[in-house]
Amino acid sequence: MAFIHMNLISTALMRTVPVNVIIPADKPDFPGIPKRENKPYKTLYLLHGVLGSYVDWVNGTRIQRFAEMNDLVVVMPSGENSFYVDMPNGSDNYGDFIGRELVELTRKIFPLSHKREDTFIGGLSMGGYGAIRNGLKYHDTFGYIIGLSSALITEDMAKRKENDEVMFYETKAFGERCFGDLEELLNSDMDPKYLVRKLKEENIDFPKFYMACGLQDGLLPKSDEFAAFLKENGIDVTYETGPGAHEWDFWDRYIEKAIEWLPTDDTVEGLGSGNIGDR
Repeated sequence: MAFIHMNLISTALMRTVPVNVIIPADKPDFPGIPKRENKPYKTLYLLHGVLGSYVDWVNGTRIQRFAEMNDLVVVMPSGENSFYVDMPNGSDNYGDFIGRELVELTRKIFPLSHKREDTFIGGLSMGGYGAIRNGLKYHDTFGYIIGLSSALITEDMAKRKENDEVMFYETKAFGERCFGDLEELLNSDMDPKYLVRKLKEENIDFPKFYMACGLQDGLLPKSDEFAAFLKENGIDVTYETGPGAHEWDFWDRYIEKAIEWLPTDDTVEGLGSGNIGDR
């Protein structure tokens, strides 16, 4: 299993962006285990949460092991505190970067499948929102969407007032920096419900959804409501809840479940440090 850190020059963001990539291309095979077919890899683009970075998933979960076990490439970009949308200032086009440019660049660099059914997007909290929003907007690219503890806050953000005493990422000023005119937010492609309604009117083939949220997570009502909204609109969604708050123990457990849900190629772990004995 190769772990690669790289810096990509993004035209969507007009700067260099750090990205971590897990690719199981160098995985030795166990004796008696059939070798993997020489074909492009299925890929998960995995997004971090607010205050986070491209290192979070590797530091907080067993994502390297899950990638290796499933012959899955995992691409983890830095999204800063962007909510992964195209900001109104014109140079922070994180939606375009995540939904188009990053996919194009990584497909040039690595042996990745170009098929929609082999291309997945997921994330936690802010990254869960980013995965849902960009998975819907770029539905021709992504066949599967994973949202863990997703920060589906657009309806609340549209009502935000300057004098509300909230965390910085819930303030009106932060919302306007990311989303622009908040009065127009719910009528834009930054609102996942708007996208669902629009794509349904256009008879689009929707990506499949996996959502999960902890029973002690303050975002649980938002996840409950959005999962119900997807089901009401006839969209294929698997929704799970379980013990846990807005924390890494929950995300570690449920990213494993999410990857099990994905149509990956079931294999075994390779031979490496810490895994040299009998299976």
